[in-house]
Amino acid sequence: MIYSLSNGLRVAIESTPGSKVSYIGVAVNAGSRDEPDHSQGLAHFVEHTIFKGTSSRKSWHISNRMESIGGELNAYTSKEETLIYTNAPAGQPQRAIELLGDIIANSRFPERELEKEREVVIDEINSYLDSPADSIFDEFEELAYAGSDLAHNILGSPDSVRSLTSADCRAFLDHKYTPHNMAIYVADPWDPDKIIRLLEKYFGCLHFPTSASARIAPPPSPGFDKIIDRKGHQAHTIVGRRIFGRNDPRRFPLFLLNNYLGGPCMNSRLNQELREKRGLVYTVDSNVALLSDAGLMQIYFGCDIDDVAKCLKVVDRELTALAESTLSQRSFDAIVSQYCGQLLVSSDNRENMAMAMAKSIIYYDEIRGIEQTTERLRSVTREDLRNVAEFIVSSPRCRLTIH
Repeated sequence: MIYSLSNGLRVAIESTPGSKVSYIGVAVNAGSRDEPDHSQGLAHFVEHTIFKGTSSRKSWHISNRMESIGGELNAYTSKEETLIYTNAPAGQPQRAIELLGDIIANSRFPERELEKEREVVIDEINSYLDSPADSIFDEFEELAYAGSDLAHNILGSPDSVRSLTSADCRAFLDHKYTPHNMAIYVADPWDPDKIIRLLEKYFGCLHFPTSASARIAPPPSPGFDKIIDRKGHQAHTIVGRRIFGRNDPRRFPLFLLNNYLGGPCMNSRLNQELREKRGLVYTVDSNVALLSDAGLMQIYFGCDIDDVAKCLKVVDRELTALAESTLSQRSFDAIVSQYCGQLLVSSDNRENMAMAMAKSIIYYDEIRGIEQTTERLRSVTREDLRNVAEFIVSSPRCRLTIH
């Protein structure tokens, strides 16, 4: 169910009678693309430092509030969203709700704590750059989204992080963590009416005005083919295309195509062709990252340097085959059945499903459940899948290899 507080803040509540664990969190429609140009890494830095002190709590009191009962307080940041979330033994939702409300309304970002956390984030940046299997995704995005606010790394750079101040953090919170830019999720056995009263008490005081969105759609990418030699022993490659955003109806056949090509299962087409049959790669996967106004389809593989060209040839061949011919009904039905089954299994993760409710609200202004998604997937036709494959193949190809 979706409720609205007096200040317009939307709330998704799932009553979970008999559950022994409570999941409560806040989704914010703001991420790294919403930072001022001179403050790269700010959204992620706020996510780190929002736990460092409020008007009435020091850092230790914040971290201890949920952990002392065996729970957790955590957060993450992406290009377009931030999530601050808790889990804890069921029966004490007021503890999490009061804490989250205090953090958002009253965080003070004390300079002494910021200095310590600055070094933690810089270490995270340096550690990340030392792993090409991880950093290649950010470097690919920088090229694919060149000329836009989506191009820069979520973490920022050491120099940009060192420049961030307490005032920068508080201003970002005031401008982006606003009632109309957030949604709360609660999955708990308590009576929803009692939950709403608690939320009204601790979140109803928020009246930060929502500033106008400054998001500008990224310019089209002409494609690229880049090789970076860092004297490594292995080659890491991403080959992909710029695609549409998360509201495009073609996303459903795209999800099926992506899962068939390089989903998480051993029977994915590329895993069978590149690893099982030819032994060319030690890992291969395909993923789709859809944003509000743009997206990427990326196929990643790691292999010996001398095998990159062979792998690219196989990837291009498989994509072209899907674009030039229609799958048999039997093969297509198997693809749909497998993906719908994977969604059903993943829905057993109650915390992820609770988070998904709030994210669905900030992006679609409604809760889109697994039943609705499965219904849309089962309405996709073989021709729809072929058409989206044609779109992928005809889009400018982007390729980055680091070794």
